[in-house]
This record gives sequence, C-alpha cells and structure tokens, in this order.
Amino acid sequence: MSDTPAPEKVRKGDARRKRGGRSGFTTGACAAAAARAATLGLVNGEVPDVIVSHLPNGHDISFPVTDARIADGIAHAVIIKDAGDDPDATNGAHLTADVRRLPGEAGRIVLKGGIGVGTVTKEGLGLEVGGPAINPVPRRNITENVQAVAGTLLDSDGLEVTISVPGGDEMAKKTLNARLGILGGISILGTTGIVRPYSTAAFRASVVQAIDVAANQGQTDIVFTTGGRSEKFAMGQLPALDESCFVQMGDFVKAAFQAAIKNKMARVYIGAMAGKLTKMGQGLAVTHAWKAEIDRDLLAECAQEVGAAPDLVAEIRSAETARFAADRLVALGLSVEFHRALAKRAIRSLKSCYPGKYHLSVLACDFDGKFIVRVDEAEALEPTA
Repeated sequence: MSDTPAPEKVRKGDARRKRGGRSGFTTGACAAAAARAATLGLVNGEVPDVIVSHLPNGHDISFPVTDARIADGIAHAVIIKDAGDDPDATNGAHLTADVRRLPGEAGRIVLKGGIGVGTVTKEGLGLEVGGPAINPVPRRNITENVQAVAGTLLDSDGLEVTISVPGGDEMAKKTLNARLGILGGISILGTTGIVRPYSTAAFRASVVQAIDVAANQGQTDIVFTTGGRSEKFAMGQLPALDESCFVQMGDFVKAAFQAAIKNKMARVYIGAMAGKLTKMGQGLAVTHAWKAEIDRDLLAECAQEVGAAPDLVAEIRSAETARFAADRLVALGLSVEFHRALAKRAIRSLKSCYPGKYHLSVLACDFDGKFIVRVDEAEALEPTA
C-alpha cells in the first residue's frame, strides 16, 4: 500500500474541480479510521489495507489504508481524506495515526497531536489551551474506534494515539485557524463524520428545494438551522411542527430567506448559536468562514449592552470567536441577556435585508444544543426609548 499515489490536490477556486452534491468525510472521521487501523495492526502484528470504521453518525464506512506499517513498536496508518464535492482546504490530506503501547497503564488511551495538527493558544474554542486542535466529537470517535479493536490489550496496557497531518501547516494557511489562535496546523473536525457540500451550488439548490417541498405540502412555517445540532435543538423546541418544516440552510441565509418569501411562508424560525447569530446580525448573505470574519465589535456592543465590565468588553473586542464572549458571559450569569441582544440584532438585520410579511423568531442555543432564549420580532423591532 505504500506505493499508492496520493490523489491530485485541487484547491478552492480551481476550475478543474467538479462541483456537485457528492459527500465526503471529515478530518475527524479519517483520523478515527487511521487510529482504528493502526490499533488493529498493533494487536494483530499487521496493519490492514482496508479498515471499517464507525462514524459519529452511527454508520460504518470502509476506508482504504495507505502507508501501513509497524516499526519499533509503533503501528502506523494513513487515511487520505476525500472531501467529496466540498471545496475543502484539507481535501487530499493524509490523516495519520501512530499508536504505541503504554505498558502497565491498563485501559488508558492518550490522544496527542503530531505534526500538522494545530495547537490551541486561545480560549473560546471549547478546547484546552496548549492542547491539540482535535474537537470533542472527533476525540470521542477516535477513542471509541481504538477501544473497539484493542480488545484484551487494554486489560494490561494503555495506548498512546498520535494524530498528525503532514503538510497541515500549509493547509492551515488557507483557513482562519491562525486568527482563531490555532497555530501550526489544521483542526480535526466533524460532528457526523460526513462532509456535505455546504459551499457548493448543489447544496444551495437543495436548501431551496427543501423549502419548496415544505410549501408544496401545505406548510406555512419554516425553521432554518445551520447544522445538525441546531436542528435537533429546534425540533425539541417546536415539536408540533412537521419534520418537513425543518431545513438545514447551512451558510446560505440569502437563498433560504428568498425561497421562504417566494413561497409565502407565514412564520420563519431561526435556530442558531452565538457565532451564526452574529454573522446574521452583520447582514451576511453567506455565513461561511471563507466569506467574512466575525464582527467582534458587534459582540462587544452586545456584551456592553447587557452590563459586561469594560475590561471584558475590550477582551471580547480583541478575541477571535463568538464562543469566547458566550463562555465568559455564561460565567457572569449574563448568557440569556447576551443572546437576547444578539438575537434582536439578527432579527433586525434579517428583516431589513429580506423584507416580507412573514413573522420572524430566533431560538438561541448554546454549543451543546441547549435552549437559552427565544426572541420574537415584536420584541426585536419595538421602538427603543
């Protein structure tokens, strides 16, 4: 397998890349598959050429393994990322796992970041400062896949799993990682294991189609969410609505609202977290990170509005994520009012950009998908004293 050529790397904006709706796999899914293959190799004495790995969404997927080997007690496996039709900076990345025993440390699994995996240097990402930029869901998925094949080995020993991405430092330059305080490489991401082409015309078209389908079924309410977690949250808040009313618009705010207005939806709901609410408050038609940075002044103004101290407001103004502000305000007991202020700004911006007879409400949740506050347009649009 070591002679298998790497796929041609075609980057964002390259006209040779065909656009469409083909899904791919996240860096997290590929890292988990590599870790599972390497662990199995350590157990059996030979790293397999193909590994069936369990994704966070519950599906089992077969991945080809390249550069499979064992040397000096370390099992090594590589999964080459296929991002599908998403113009992803990490398409073609070699997600690499090196696994070694930790004698006498029964049951322990230590996850480390190697070359090309970013290091977290700032708060606000929900990750330990100084640790590898491997997000919580991929962490769990890697650990679960390792445990699944380690068998009785863990009865006596532990395992150290190092995830690396050769060339990840260069790939990271095509992302916003440095601005987020993630230095030296890419992030290991993904909540389902699947990359859907959020950045393609095909996905935009699928959003419009979903709204058309709801309208054709006689629905007059539509609920826009930005991903699976916010959709699950919104479904829990609006249980009376039919499943067809819920549409994951991803980053395509303009396309979603234009389709809702065209279909004469009477009520539009938004289910979102602080970051996307801020982007909507900025008036962005597309909220993808490639398009624009988050407006830190807007975040700071909302924090100031709800009574945050001047030094914290200054910190928020210089931070790189909405999560930093949200986490700090939770600690101060100001989360509800802060998200209320963000939601009001989002409503005012959306109603200004996409005027219509629909009634707009925002349901704000935290980063775990838990309810924070609901704001209706009557509250957001009422005259200020």
